[in-house]
Amino acid sequence: MSVTTSGIASICALGFALLAAGCSTTSMNRTYLPSGDVGFTINCSGDSSDSNWGECYKKAGEACGNYGYDVISKDQDNGAAGGTLAGVFSANVKNRSLVVKCKQ
Repeated sequence: MSVTTSGIASICALGFALLAAGCSTTSMNRTYLPSGDVGFTINCSGDSSDSNWGECYKKAGEACGNYGYDVISKDQDNGAAGGTLAGVFSANVKNRSLVVKCKQ
């Protein structure tokens, strides 16, 4: 069995796509709450096997430090089939985000 250069490139592209599909996204942004106080929106969406609510709570702890925080709102742990490669592979992506206010 011989493997051509284009075959190797296809295998590499497939491997990269599989790795990208399993990535999680964690981001934190400063925001203003309806009360006028400063809060943080934290998004920790991603593949259900690679991310969880713990990532959101960890970021909230990093933002507020020793003061701690109150959870103002929390999205449901909804999921949907995510990115595909030619309709063959897909990931079960969970949408997770919360808004926190640091205690003082």
